[in-house]
Amino acid sequence: MAIVYLSLGSNFGDRLSYLQQAASMFNMIDGTSIVASSSFYETEPWCMKTENWFVNAVIQISTSLLPEELLNECQRIEQKLGRVRTLPNGQYGDRTIDIDILFYNDNVISTENLIIPHRLLQRRAFVLVPMLEIAQDFIHPLFKKTIAELYEELENPEQVFLYGTRV
Repeated sequence: MAIVYLSLGSNFGDRLSYLQQAASMFNMIDGTSIVASSSFYETEPWCMKTENWFVNAVIQISTSLLPEELLNECQRIEQKLGRVRTLPNGQYGDRTIDIDILFYNDNVISTENLIIPHRLLQRRAFVLVPMLEIAQDFIHPLFKKTIAELYEELENPEQVFLYGTRV
């Protein structure tokens, strides 16, 4: 079984409900279960032009799915919850749900469809803060630094506020 960390985010509609629904859908996948979950955090948009703040969380799952299979499941869940991937002009827009694979064990994967570890997680407080809560000592396989060390190195982190109970 692989240990995987997933980032969940929503800034459109009933944000909290979308995160809870997405998390529960992972528990319904054969060979997959939630091991740990962070609290919910409200975060300002990162590299997006929108007034809608996000609610974010990180979940740790145990899964028998291979990385590409897990990516397909993440995209299936996003689609089921109404995710629109990009606007017609190619810009990112508000989303009901966004699911990113942060880590898959300590594997480094780079294919046309999938990059693990997520290539920008070390620059995102909205990912690192919930990761701190459930896996502060996890070592990034490329940077060889813990999540806590990566968080300490953030320059100008976006605002992140505790929003509510765990997923």
